[in-house]
Amino acid sequence: MDFIEAFKWVTSFLREPRDFGWVAADLAEQLLEQNVVYAEVTLSVGVMLLRKQEPQANFEAILEATELFEKRGLRLNWIFDAVRQFGPEPAMQVVEAAQRCKSPRVVAFGIGGDELSIRSSEFRGVYLKAADCGLHRLIHAGEIGGPEKIREAIEFLGVKRVGHGIAAIHDTAVMDLLADRRIALEICPTSNLRTGALARQVGDNAAGLAQHPMARLIRHGVPVVLSTDDPAMFHTTLGEEYQRAQEMGLTEKELEEVVAQGFAYSFAGKDKRVVRFREKN
Repeated sequence: MDFIEAFKWVTSFLREPRDFGWVAADLAEQLLEQNVVYAEVTLSVGVMLLRKQEPQANFEAILEATELFEKRGLRLNWIFDAVRQFGPEPAMQVVEAAQRCKSPRVVAFGIGGDELSIRSSEFRGVYLKAADCGLHRLIHAGEIGGPEKIREAIEFLGVKRVGHGIAAIHDTAVMDLLADRRIALEICPTSNLRTGALARQVGDNAAGLAQHPMARLIRHGVPVVLSTDDPAMFHTTLGEEYQRAQEMGLTEKELEEVVAQGFAYSFAGKDKRVVRFREKN
């Protein structure tokens, strides 16, 4: 809950389209400094709508602000995100906002927030609409909830990636499901530590990186990609997340595979830069 309150306070300062443009440009600069060539960035459109903002205007400002960075070698795509506890109707409004933007840079729809608040099945119509709009589908599940939340997201919503998903470690059948259907988990080590999600999953308030299930998930055959979650909130970078993965005991070969899977399980489609990377690796 501390993170949620901090998130609400920080994002309350984003009020005009130019504010979103400024933040997007700052993020893009940081990504280039980290040698990132492709990123999928989550936009909390559900929060924009709650605050009576116009997502299309905000998104246009973001695209304008990041155009220069595209010319410098950074490719950005965007995920429009709803908030689970707001309910299905506001989530549908996020999908409709993505549809109105009519931009190929909006590649996916997702839901974050409190995964224990509303059953996944309640959002089935929203996800069907997202699919009809050509959007890839993902959701946060198995962060603080159990492995059943991951199964529900796959079976009811047809997601192709799962945010966090560390609860899968408690159910071999769910790990098998992820591995067999090649559904990737977006693992966020620093976030898992600082939100207390890892401590909750392993039942140890003093849990550290050594107890994180990422390595075991990978060795079970579950596709894994690394994410920073909210890098500004958690004071982390993608490079630091890879350092933490190494501290968890991943081998150099496993780390290389995680890098490759970051591209393989992206929603980049036929983007030439990503295709070239896939072919090379």
